Formats: sequence, structure tokens, C-alpha cells
Amino acid sequence: MAGGGKRRGLSKSCALLIVIAGIERYAFKGVASNLVTYLTDVVKMSNSRAATTVNTWSGFTFMLPLFSAPFADSYGDRFFTILASSSLYFVGLVGLTLTAFAGSRSTTTTISIFFLYTSLSLVALGLGVLNPSLQAFGADQLDHDLGHDHEQDQEPSSENKEVKSDRKSQFFQWWYFGVCAGSLLGVTVMAYIQDTFGWVLGFAIPTGSMLLLIFLFLCGCGVYVYADQGSHLKSRPFQRIFDTIKGVVTRRSKITLENNHDLNAMELELQGKPLCNCSNTEATTTTTNTSTKSLAGDESSKTGFSSLKTIKLLLRLLPIWTMLLMFAVIFQQPATFFTKQGMALKRNIGPNFKIPPATLQSTITLSIILLMPLYDKVLIPMAKKISKNEKGITVMTRMGIGMFISIIAIVIAALVERKRLKISKEMKTSPNTTEPLSIFWLLPQYILLGISDIFTVVGMQEFFYSEVPVRMRTMGFALYTSVFGVGSFVSAALISVIESYTKSRGGKHNWFADDMSEARLDNYYWLLALTSAISFLMYIVICKYFKSSSDEDEDKCDETS
Repeated sequence: MAGGGKRRGLSKSCALLIVIAGIERYAFKGVASNLVTYLTDVVKMSNSRAATTVNTWSGFTFMLPLFSAPFADSYGDRFFTILASSSLYFVGLVGLTLTAFAGSRSTTTTISIFFLYTSLSLVALGLGVLNPSLQAFGADQLDHDLGHDHEQDQEPSSENKEVKSDRKSQFFQWWYFGVCAGSLLGVTVMAYIQDTFGWVLGFAIPTGSMLLLIFLFLCGCGVYVYADQGSHLKSRPFQRIFDTIKGVVTRRSKITLENNHDLNAMELELQGKPLCNCSNTEATTTTTNTSTKSLAGDESSKTGFSSLKTIKLLLRLLPIWTMLLMFAVIFQQPATFFTKQGMALKRNIGPNFKIPPATLQSTITLSIILLMPLYDKVLIPMAKKISKNEKGITVMTRMGIGMFISIIAIVIAALVERKRLKISKEMKTSPNTTEPLSIFWLLPQYILLGISDIFTVVGMQEFFYSEVPVRMRTMGFALYTSVFGVGSFVSAALISVIESYTKSRGGKHNWFADDMSEARLDNYYWLLALTSAISFLMYIVICKYFKSSSDEDEDKCDETS
């Protein structure tokens, strides 16, 4: 068999970048998972302000890739971008550690809010540039592996396509496994250290981890594959987009076509080249030799048409992107109100040990690590047999299943919170006969969020990776992370609007009261469940009319064959 000796594993460069991604997650989760506790207990913020601060910070962290990706795709060297952004990330963590040190020297010392926000902003800026660049750099290594295998093996195109698809899925799943392993250690180990040994050590360890990340990244210089982005305009897709928009606004189009035949030739060329490698494209170009020669000399004409096509491609992803926002809003809850919810529950194990509420976030990661193999080895093979689809289930279906499970998780969270409030009221009237609710009642909502993560988050990565042009890959990952960025802003806005409205009705009606026996988080969770259900139904409708770029490629190849 031709493919018998094909390398199925990941290359050294891919493996190293997966480890680096895991270290980055360890540092980030070590700070982010328990940040709301630091802000309420040390900085003395109210529950609502702390939650809004964490959500806004997360929003900037996830939104920044949308602004950094165009420059990374068009001008930036990914290796240098990763090195610079990780260094900025490290400086931000150093500043955050210094704020904790200043606060630990005296209980009366007021932590500088300006310095705190500046440090968090540096972390957000570094992370916002690092994450999409690191993932795109990893994808460059994957592309080289796939191309190397293709050169060595001569297999039928359909089999090559299936092998490449499997390798891509393997890369994304191992990448996500590395991210989850780092997140698990960050949430469990760091939350315990912060609650037990203090915030100075609790922030210093993630800072040291980022220093280790920079060292390991530099150690891999000899094994990386460096993609040549080139200086040609075609290697700068966002520059083409900017130029196209500028040309439309100023009405200074420089496209000069001799006749309708030239226009048809241009459209055929632009439909064929970026979308599929059909042999007939060459024949089409040959039959219009005179036209293409004149067009070849005019780069602006090619730029205009292909840029419009790229803009349309990004706009067609907007409805799916929008429907994923409520999923992202739900995923902001474990680091904010789920953690505050856990602080109001019975956390004792034995006489001396109390479970840090933030460590329950580790159950999300544990669910992913333990159930991912089950998804791969059991669910997908069964789905392949039933659906006759080479991937088992489509990426769109995978994301939809995760969205549905997240709605169930937030419904369970609302029911548990209602039960907690009921017991809390009973304890006030009968303190000797009523036991507080155990923190383990929160486990089902965390576990379900972990299961939904397997479906939706991994599916989102693969979806945006597959739907954008190759030279805009950093933007593809930025679209994925920006879902969580905008979701964080939506969550912060919801909290502000709801608090403003409920406060106006009197203190006892405030859903986010600092006194957890008076807060009505259950109402907030029901609101999230309702809006998420509406978003999910709209997602189903959109999916019926959405056509992936791979399907369009096949249709165009069939038409020209």
C-alpha cells in the first residue's frame, strides 16, 4: 500500500508548540480563574463590579486578535510576533504580581487601581496577539507536514483528502488537549496556592511560567518551519481588502477591461484559483490568452475582484459567528458568578480543608480530557456508520450539539441556585436544623459545560480554520477567539443593565447583591437560558442555508470537469 509508511504522528515542531500552548493556558488560568476572588477579597470590589471587570478584561483579551490578526497576516513575521507578544504578556504578569505584593505588605494599603488595570491591559494585549499567532504558526507546521506527506506518497485524491482531514482533526484535538491540560493545572494548583499561601506566590508562579514559555519557544528555532509570506500583494490579503474598500469609497477604480470576454476571463480565473485546483482552470486561462496577458499587467484589477470575494467570504460567516455569542456568555459564568456561588456553599472536606471555589472549574477541563477519547473512539465511529459521513458528524452539527448542552447546563445552574436560596432562607429561620448546601451540587453544571466544550469549542476552531483563505489563517483563529471576546462584553453589558434596573426597584431586588442570600442569580441564569435557546433555534435555521467553502470548492470543480 502506498500510504503504508505514512507518518501519522505530529512533527516535533507541532508537539513543541502544543506544549507551549499548554504552558500559556496554565499561566492564564492561574490568573483568570480566581481573579474575581482577588478583586472582591483583596481589592474590595463589589460582586457586580468584580464580575464586570473580569468580563471586560476577558472581552479585550479575546477581541484584540481581530485587530492584531490583519497586521500579522499582512506584514508580521509570526515568529517575531509570538516572541514580542509573549514578552509583553510576561511584563503584565510581573506588574500584577507587584500589585499583590503591595497589598500584602499592609492590610491598610490601597492597591492602585490604575496600576492594576495597566497590568491587566498588558496581559490582555500580549495574550490577544500571542494566541492567534501561535495557533497559526502551529498550522504552518501542520501544512508543511501534510505537504511533505503528499510529496512522498502517491495515493488517490479521495484517500489523500481523508488522510489530511484526519491529520487536521488530530492536530486540533491534541492542541486542545494541551490547552486543557495546562488549564487544569492552572485552575487546581494555582487556586489552592492563592487561597492557602497568598496572592504574591499565586501570581509569581504564572509569571515564571511565561518566562519558561519564552525560553522553550526560543529553543525550538531549529525545528520550526517558517512560512514565506512574501512581499507580493497577494500575500497581503488584508492590504487587498483595505485597498478595495478605499477604492470603492473614493470611486477611483483602476480596473480597465477591454470587453465582456475580459470580464468573464477575470471572474473565471478568480473563481478557479483560490477555490480549487481544477485542471480546467488552466485551459480556461489558455483560451483567453490575450485577455489574461493584459490583465496580468494590471495588479489592481486582480486585487479588486479577489478582495471583494474575500470580504464576501468573511461576511457570510457573520450569522454563524453571531449565534455563537450566547454560548460564549454562558462560558463566562464559571470564572465569575459560578465561583461566587461556590463561596456561599459548604466547602469543607474534613475539619481542616476547604475547597477553593475556583478549583471546580477544573471539572470542565477534566470532563474534556476524560471524555475526548470517548468522543473519538466511540461516538465518531458510530456516527460514521450511521451518517455515512467521513468525519462522522459535520462541524456545524458538532457546534450545535455543544450549544444545546450548554443551555441544559445553565438551566441546572438556575435550579441549584434556587435550591441554595431556599435553604439559605430556612437557615435564617431554623439555624440549628438546616445544613447549608454542599458545593458538590455545582458539579453537574460544570461537567455539562465541559461536554459542551468538546463539541462547540473544538468545532469552532476547525470551522473558522476551514472557512477562511489560507493566507488569512490568523484571522480565522481571531474570529474564533473574538466570539468569546464579544461574548464577554455582552455578559458585562447584561450585568450592568440588569443591576441598574433591579437596583432601581429597591436593594432587595438587586440580582447581584453582595449578600448572596439576597442575590437572585437564579433569575439571571434563567434569562441566559432563554436567550441562548432563541439563539440556538436561529442557529439551526441558518445552518440549513449555510454552505461551507469546501462544498463550494467541490461544486466548482464538478462544474468545470
